[in-house]
Amino acid sequence: MDAQGRGRAEDIDPADQWVLNPDTGDYELRLPPSAPQSPVPRPRRATSAPAPEAPAPRRRRATPEEPPPPGRRGREEPPPGRRDRRRPAKKKSRGKKILLWTTGTMAFVVLAVGAAGYLYLQHLNDNIESLPDDGASTGGFQKDQAINILLIGTDKRTGSGNDGYGDKGSAGHADTTLLLHVSKDRSNATALSIPRDLIVDVPDCPTTQEDGSKKVIPGSTGVRFNTSLGQSGRTPSCTMRTVTELTGITPDNFMVADFNAVKTLSSAVGGVEVCLAKDIDDPDSHLNLPAGKHTIEGEEALAFVRTRHSVGFGGDLSRIELQQQFLSSLMRKLKSNDTLTSPTKMVKLAEAGTDALTVDAKLKSIGKLKDLGLELGKLDTKNLTFATVPVKDNPAEKTPVTVVLKDGPAQQVFDMVKNDVSFTEVKKQEKEKKDKEDAAVAARLEGAKSEPSEVRVRILNGGASSGSAGRELTYLQNEAGVTKSENAGNAPADIAKTTLEYAPDQADQARALAEILGLTGAAMKPGESVTNSQGLPAMTLTLGKDFKGAGVKLDATSAKAPEDLQKSTADKVECAK
Repeated sequence: MDAQGRGRAEDIDPADQWVLNPDTGDYELRLPPSAPQSPVPRPRRATSAPAPEAPAPRRRRATPEEPPPPGRRGREEPPPGRRDRRRPAKKKSRGKKILLWTTGTMAFVVLAVGAAGYLYLQHLNDNIESLPDDGASTGGFQKDQAINILLIGTDKRTGSGNDGYGDKGSAGHADTTLLLHVSKDRSNATALSIPRDLIVDVPDCPTTQEDGSKKVIPGSTGVRFNTSLGQSGRTPSCTMRTVTELTGITPDNFMVADFNAVKTLSSAVGGVEVCLAKDIDDPDSHLNLPAGKHTIEGEEALAFVRTRHSVGFGGDLSRIELQQQFLSSLMRKLKSNDTLTSPTKMVKLAEAGTDALTVDAKLKSIGKLKDLGLELGKLDTKNLTFATVPVKDNPAEKTPVTVVLKDGPAQQVFDMVKNDVSFTEVKKQEKEKKDKEDAAVAARLEGAKSEPSEVRVRILNGGASSGSAGRELTYLQNEAGVTKSENAGNAPADIAKTTLEYAPDQADQARALAEILGLTGAAMKPGESVTNSQGLPAMTLTLGKDFKGAGVKLDATSAKAPEDLQKSTADKVECAK
């Protein structure tokens, strides 16, 4: 009998087992006393001797979401002889505490389950499998340090209905791998996807085999990353060592989930919304969905995260993008849903996840899972960045099917994670820097402007159509009043965009000409002046490929509609004249 069934044997829903403790004001999970059970729950069997009668189960007390039944008091009477302790006014409810523990775990659904159901996991502990880390980790996460959790999704075809997925007879390779980094101050996190087809060196790895024996599995050079697990008896500790070899980052802990995790957990939350830009019909993953938004769960959710031939370039990198979309959507669903404040739904979520979860031995205890959840609960998920290790096609293959690191960018990403540099903060800093630069550029247009007749400029053709410099000169002299302008012929090289170079003491002239031509601040280039044909300092206007014609504003947003333009608006009735 499963853990849920233990309560239902006496016709009690698992949610009915959450009982108000009048001494603490908290709701606690209580199971009816029963005979001692083996570590692995088994179905009850009929016996010749009658089984001892179990005490009657406690009846459910009113939960915070529902009023007490008619005729019942909303609070338990204290036992005789015990002082009546009223519930403290500011005591946090159990639901709020559990929500705190689980918020950060939405970075990856397995972590959400581990923390969300931590109370119930005391009764589901046998569902969780653990494996040794064989000395490959840091020894486990620390509360006062950055956290690095290695999350591995295997392609092992265990569980009902999974025969159609994965490699037949697979020992369970590292099919989907993310290194989840949570910053020391818990303000941000990065989920770094490692492509399964990335060529890496797998180091020698001491492992504990299933029979408890120790074995050093020889390493391999120039092999796919996914072979770091399952191949030649490699355990998750080998994947840990491979990640350390690849990134220079030693994971604190690992968690492994199989196909069932996606199926059962997506169903537990009532489905996950995804979006497709085109129709997908992938016979390999069994995904058949039209373009648009869909809510998927179960088999369809698994098909979604496994499809690759019908999206992007049809490879693993395209599938990673789908998986990141799925996880992001799942996090939003968990956060916006009332799942984590409902004992019944938490039980369902915990049941669904623990069956598909394997952790390292240092995370086996309920206390450790709770502590991890508390740390992750400090994270605002809007500051979680999904990223993929920078890679390129393997140049050693005529028809590339694997990828290799882009050394420079990849090392930069690894260094950022290793040094606890926030990807979201970097993006913010880059935006702030760009905003400052944009403001500085825009400021070039602000200030006093010379009269057109005082502007001295030489005009070069740097990629505009033939004769453009001459036509622009004619416009400037005859229509714009820039009489001190001259044609200087062709520029030394073509340029994409028109520029105006000027010396600091020519800024007033530059602003005047920019207004006439419709130049942006970016087109204005502070620099040096040149000497014109009369021996006087002049600016240099170089017409680029974006030049649209004499008298036509280069920046359309700076142009004004001609005063004599016939126009009307649809909100007004215009009488025919």
